Amino acid sequence: KLGRVVAGWVQRSPQSTQAATASQNSCADDKAASPAPKDCPVCSYNEWDPLEEVIVGRAENACVPPFSVEVKANTYEKYWGFYQKFGGQSFPKDHVKKAIAEIEEMCNILKKEGVIVKRPDPIDWSVKYKTPDFESTGMYAAMPRDILLVVGNEIIEAPMAWRARFFEYRAYRRIIKEYFNCGAKWTTAPKPTMADELYDQDYPISSVEDRHKLAAQGKFVTTEFEPCFDAADFIRAGRDIFVQRSQVTNYMGIEWMRRHLAPDYRVHVISFKDPNPMHIDATFNIIGPGLVLSNPDRPCHQIELFKKAGWTVIRPPVPLIPDDHPLWMSSKWLSMNVLMLDEKRVMVDANETSIQKMFENLGISTIKVSIRHANSLGGGFHCWTCDIRRRGTLQSYFD
Repeated sequence: KLGRVVAGWVQRSPQSTQAATASQNSCADDKAASPAPKDCPVCSYNEWDPLEEVIVGRAENACVPPFSVEVKANTYEKYWGFYQKFGGQSFPKDHVKKAIAEIEEMCNILKKEGVIVKRPDPIDWSVKYKTPDFESTGMYAAMPRDILLVVGNEIIEAPMAWRARFFEYRAYRRIIKEYFNCGAKWTTAPKPTMADELYDQDYPISSVEDRHKLAAQGKFVTTEFEPCFDAADFIRAGRDIFVQRSQVTNYMGIEWMRRHLAPDYRVHVISFKDPNPMHIDATFNIIGPGLVLSNPDRPCHQIELFKKAGWTVIRPPVPLIPDDHPLWMSSKWLSMNVLMLDEKRVMVDANETSIQKMFENLGISTIKVSIRHANSLGGGFHCWTCDIRRRGTLQSYFD
C-alpha cells in the first residue's frame, strides 16, 4: 500500500472540533451546534467529484509584496527589479483591471455550469502593519487555494509563509463564519511569528543552477524554526493527501497537518526535480481517480509508487503562453493548473489549445476561459479557487 511505502509516516493523533456556540445567522441554531449536519455546505474529499460550491478570489487592490528574502527566493531574477521598485504599491492598474474582468467572466461561467460562487471581501492591501517581529504591507486575496484547504467538512486556514500574506485570512473570515454557523468545522493552524529565524537570511539564489542544487539538497529559504505551510502545497485524493516540502512549506508544518488529520487521512511527502518548489498544483495535479498530470519539466521522484498503484500518469504539453507575457509570481506551467468541474468537465485556459486537445483525447470536455492577465498575479484556475463542496464520499484510492 502506498501509505506504507512513502517515507515520513509517523505517529497519528486523532483530532476533533466541536461547535461551541449556537448560530446567530440564517442557519438554524441546532445546525450550528452539530459538528457535521447532513446539509452542511462544506464537504469535499478530492479534486474531481462534481463541483457544487466554490470560493473564487479577487484581484481588486492587489499589491506587489515588499522584496523580502522569502519573496526573492520564490520569484524569478528577471522580476527582482520590479519588486524592488514597486513593493508595497499596486500592481499595474490596467493589468489588474483586465484580471478583474477575466475573473468576473470566470465566475459567470461557473454559475452557468450550476456552481455556487462565493467571493472574499475587498480589502486595502496597501495598509502597512507591524508585529513585534516584522513589518510589511499586504498582497491580495486572489488565491484562496493558497490559504484554505477543505478536508471533508473541515476548512483549514493555512498559516502561510510570506510576511505580506500574514493578514490575508481577513478577507475570508465572513465566508468562513457563515460556513461554521451552518455546521462546518473550522481550524486555524498555528500562526507563525514570521521572525527572522524562520528564514535563511543568506539563502543563495543568484541563478537557476543554485536553486537546483539547493532544492536537491533539501535546503529552502524557510527553516524549521516554527511550523509554516501554504495550503496549495497539498493535493487531495480521498484518504490520501500529498504534499511537498517547498519554499513556503516546512516539515514542521507538514507534521502538524499529519497529526491533525490522522487517523482518517494519510499525509505523504513527495518531491520533484524543481529548482523553486512553491505550490504543488502546477507540478502535480490530480484530475481524477487514478489520473494525474505530471509536469515533464519537474518529474516526481516517487512517480513509480503511483504507477504501481495502477494510476495513469499524463505529461501535459508544453504551455503556449508567450515569453513576453508577465508572470511575476509563477511559471508558464499554469496551463496545467486546471479546475475539474467533475470527472468529464475541466475549466482550462482558452489560449492553451494544446492542453485542450489533450483533455479531449481523454474524453474530458473543456470549458474554455481566458485568464491570461489573472495568470500574471500568480495562479491558474486551481489557484484562483477553493472548492467548498463536491458531491461525493470519502474513499481510498490506494488500498
